[in-house]
Amino acid sequence: MMIQFVEFFTNSSYNMHKTVLLIAGPTAVGKTNVSLQLAKHFRTEIISADSRQCYKEITIGVAKPSTEELQQVPHHFINSHSIYDSVNAASFEQYAMDHVTELFKQHDLLVMVGGTGLYIKAFCEGMDDIPAIDETIRNEVQTAYQLNGISWLQQQIKTHDPLFAVEGEMQNPQRMMRALEVVLSTGQSILQFRKGEKQERRFNIIKIGLELPREELYQRINHRVDVMMNDGLLEEAKTVYPFKQLNALQTVGYKELFDYFDGTVNLETAVDKIKQHSRQYAKRQLTWFKRDAEIKWFQPAELKEIFQYVELKIKKAGT
Repeated sequence: MMIQFVEFFTNSSYNMHKTVLLIAGPTAVGKTNVSLQLAKHFRTEIISADSRQCYKEITIGVAKPSTEELQQVPHHFINSHSIYDSVNAASFEQYAMDHVTELFKQHDLLVMVGGTGLYIKAFCEGMDDIPAIDETIRNEVQTAYQLNGISWLQQQIKTHDPLFAVEGEMQNPQRMMRALEVVLSTGQSILQFRKGEKQERRFNIIKIGLELPREELYQRINHRVDVMMNDGLLEEAKTVYPFKQLNALQTVGYKELFDYFDGTVNLETAVDKIKQHSRQYAKRQLTWFKRDAEIKWFQPAELKEIFQYVELKIKKAGT
C-alpha cells in the first residue's frame, strides 16, 4: 500500500481536486451528527480521528457512534484495533494516509472527524521521526506510573525533561509517559524532535470547528456522562479493569472507575470526577484547536451554513 501512496500522491494535477473535510472540536459538542450529515450529503465515507474509538474492547466510555450510525455511513479507525496494540499519532498518520489513498479512488471528498488534536495535526502536517524506544524503559515507565501516580510522573518530567515540563501537557499521563520514555531512551526531549516543518499534502483540507457556549457544552458533557452510566459504563469498565495498566485505558471515563474498583473513592465521587475531567479535557481541546487559524468555526446546529461554506471552498479549489 505504501507504493500506491507514493504513486497516487505524486500526481498533483489529479489530487488537487480531492478534498478531506475535517470536523474538529471538543468532546460532546456534536461532531458525530454533523459528520454523518456531511458524509451522507456527499455520499462518502468517514475516517475517525479519535485516539480511543479505535479500540474494539471499549465503546460506551469513548462515545463511539451507535451501531445504527455506523451502518448509515462507512467508518474507518473505529473498532480497528485492540487495547493491546500500540497506537499513536505516527501510526494514525500512516493508517489515515493509506486509507485516504484507497478511498480517493472512489470518492472526491472524504470526511475526517475527531477531537484528538495531535492525531489531526499529524494527518494535516506529518510527524517528525522519533528514534525507536527501548521496550524495557517503556514498561518500566508505565509500571512506575501505575504504582506512584501522576505526581511522580510530573516530577520525573521536571527532572529529566524540563523543556516538556514548561511547554508540554503536564496533566496528560499518556503524553507525559511518552515524553519520559523518549528522553530516557534518547537523552533528548521529545519536543526537540519536532522540527515544525509541515509536510506537503497534495490534496485539499477544509477545516471545520464546532463549538458551543461554555455553559451549554458543560451541561452536555455532564448529561452525556449520566447517559453513559445508565447505558452500562460501570459494567464495561469492569470488563477491562484487569488490563488497567494498558496505555489504551489511561483515559477519562475508565481511570476514575478503576479508582472506584480499587476502593480509593466511592461511586458518586468517581462519576463526578469523570464529569470534571471531561470538562477539563474539552477546555484543553478548544485551546489546541483555537490555535489553528485555518479552522472555520460554527455551532453544530448551523448545518446550512456549514454546507454553504464547504461548497464554496470546494468551488474555489476547483477553479
